[in-house]
Amino acid sequence: MPVKSQLPPGFRLQVGKRCDRALLMHCLWHSYQAVNPQVASDHLVNLLDQYWTEATPVWFAYAMDTEMPCGCLWLGRAVDALTGERYTHVFLVYVAPDYRRRGLGSALMAHAEQWAAHQGDRQMGLQVFTGHQPAQQLYQSLGYQSQSLSLVKAL
Repeated sequence: MPVKSQLPPGFRLQVGKRCDRALLMHCLWHSYQAVNPQVASDHLVNLLDQYWTEATPVWFAYAMDTEMPCGCLWLGRAVDALTGERYTHVFLVYVAPDYRRRGLGSALMAHAEQWAAHQGDRQMGLQVFTGHQPAQQLYQSLGYQSQSLSLVKAL
């Protein structure tokens, strides 16, 4: 059973290909800029080099009148530290500022959940930066709950 997306009217979803690396980098860059304007591009390049494979699918959302994506979804695999069970991990869900509050983020997450269920997964996970309140509110409204807390200390 293929995964069928249900985006809001006026949007379309397209599967990303290996030749779309620059588009994925564009979305990743803008997503990280929202929480850390000093993010180093080499860090994001390394992130793509390490995690973007044939097993980590990407989709781009387009408004019908645009050629650049206004949204992006990048999924991967992870292992639950408590149960050892494999599950779908959301590496990135991004919606460009001009397209927010239109249901696109929720639709991308619904697409991710359909894809995860199609893989046989019983859960999905993601990480969100503590300072990114709009993203936290979206995920909580979709039923996501904290499972762990990552703590860091500058040395």
